[in-house]
Amino acid sequence: MTSGVLLFNPRSADKKYRVPNSVLQVAAAIDGKYEWEIIDGNREVNPWGKLKSFLDSGKFKYVGFTVMPGPQLKQAIPLTQTIRQEYPDVTMVWGGYFASNQYKSVLNSGWVDYVVNGPGDYAFPQLLDALESGEDKSSETIHSIKNLIFKSNGEFVKTPKDDLIDYNKLPRMCYDKLNEHYSMDQYLGKTYLGEKTLAYHSSFGCPFTCSFCAVVPIYQARWKGMSAENIYRDVKYVKETWGADAIEFHDNNFFVSEKRTVEFSKLIKDENMVWWGEGRIDTIDKYNDESLALMREAGCKMIFFGAETGNDEVLKKMDKGGTQSAAQILEFAARMKKFDIIPEYSFVLGCPADTEEEVMSQIDADIDFIRQVKEVNPDTEIIIYIYSPVPTEGSEMFDSVLDAGFRFPEKLEDWLNAEWENFDLRKNPLTPWLTPEMVDKIKNFETVLNAAYPTVSDIRMSQGQRSLIKLLAKIRYQNRIYKFPYELKVLQKLWRYRQPEVQGF
Repeated sequence: MTSGVLLFNPRSADKKYRVPNSVLQVAAAIDGKYEWEIIDGNREVNPWGKLKSFLDSGKFKYVGFTVMPGPQLKQAIPLTQTIRQEYPDVTMVWGGYFASNQYKSVLNSGWVDYVVNGPGDYAFPQLLDALESGEDKSSETIHSIKNLIFKSNGEFVKTPKDDLIDYNKLPRMCYDKLNEHYSMDQYLGKTYLGEKTLAYHSSFGCPFTCSFCAVVPIYQARWKGMSAENIYRDVKYVKETWGADAIEFHDNNFFVSEKRTVEFSKLIKDENMVWWGEGRIDTIDKYNDESLALMREAGCKMIFFGAETGNDEVLKKMDKGGTQSAAQILEFAARMKKFDIIPEYSFVLGCPADTEEEVMSQIDADIDFIRQVKEVNPDTEIIIYIYSPVPTEGSEMFDSVLDAGFRFPEKLEDWLNAEWENFDLRKNPLTPWLTPEMVDKIKNFETVLNAAYPTVSDIRMSQGQRSLIKLLAKIRYQNRIYKFPYELKVLQKLWRYRQPEVQGF
C-alpha cells in the first residue's frame, strides 16, 4: 500500500479564504493513487495540531508545502522545522515561487528534501513513485525527473526544466473532495467583484522576461493556457454547484491570447459573472475594439497591468520586451476608459541607478508620471511597489543590484525577520542605493494618492468616509504636498484601508 501525502497551504497575507489552487492541482495529479489530505493554514485555528494528528497516524510519509514569498513563510518555515525535528523520516517537498527562487537557503536548512522547480503536476507524482520504489537522491531515476532541485553529496542538483504541460490534459480540480474537507462556500468570498468570488488559475507562465518578476526564472519566457471551453466548464460548475458570481483569474498573464480571451468572453457572457485578470499593456493594446467591447459585455470589470515606470530607458533595463512605452501607457489608460474597463496600473519605484541623485530624480519623475495617468483616466487604479530584486540570471538590472552589494539571506530562518517579509511585499527594499528619505517620499506620496483616489476595491469604505478623506487630501494632492501626511495615515489605519497589492480584493 502506498504512503499518504499531506499537502499544506500556508496562511496568506490577507488570511482570505481562497481556493488553494496550487495544492489542489497537485492533489488532482495524485488522486486515485495516493491517499492525500489538504491542510489549509487560512482555515485552521491550530494548523500544527492538524498536521500532527495526521502524522501520528503513521499513514502519511510525505508532506508538501506550497510557498509564496512573504507572509506564507511565517507558517511554512517553523512548521517545516518542527516536522523535521519530530518526524525525521518524513520526506519534505516544497514548491512555489519562493522555493524555486531561493532554493539554496531552503535546501541548506536541512529541513526540506526536494524543491519542485515549476509545475509539479508531473514532477511530484513521479518523485513519489520513485521514493515509494526505494530510490534515493543518488539514483538515475530521481535525477531523470524534470523540474526538481535537491542536494546530493553536498552539491545542488537542478534537473532539466520540463516542457510546459498542456493544461487541457490535466485532471480536473477536486472541488468536491475539497468541499468535504473545507466548505467550498467559505472559499467564495465577498469582494469588489461579487458576493461569491472564485479564485481560478487557467495558464502556466508568461512569454516575457521582466527582470524584476519572480515568474521569469521558473517559466523561462514560456506560456501555455487552458482552452476557453474548459475554463468555462470549471467556472460554470462552481457557479451551478456553489453559486459563484465573480472570478479572480490569478494567471501570471491571462490575456496572452486574444483568441482565447474572445472565446471565453462569448461563453461566459450570459452567465452574469464579473471577472478580473492580469495582462500586459502592449499585448491588450493590440486587441481590436470589438474584442474589448465584448470583454466588458461579458463581465470583465478590471485588469491589472504592470506599467512599472514612465521612463522608456528604465523600461528597457527592466527587460519589459514588446513595445511598451510611456506614451503607450498613457494612451492605453485613455483607451480603457472608452470601454469602461478599469486599468489597474502597478509602478515600481526606486530602481537602481549610478548615483543617489539619479535614483531620486527617477522617483520624482515617476510620481509626476503617475499624476499624468490620473489626469488621462482618473479611474485608473494605481498600485505602488518599491523595487525588490529577483534572482534573474543574466539580467542587467539584477547584475547591477549585486554590484551594489545587495544579498539575499543565506539562512532560511532569516526570512522570518520582519524586514524580509516587507521586502517580499515590495514595501521595504533593503537595497543599498535607496535612502530613508527616498523610501519616505515614495510612501508619503502613496498615502496622499490613496486618500485622494481611494481604491474602488475597498468595499468596506462608506461613501461618507471616501468623501471626507478625499476632501482632506485635495489640497495636498493639488499642491504636491506629500510630507508628513499624518492625518491621512490615521484615517487609513482607523478605517483599515485596503491595499490591493497586499490584501487583494
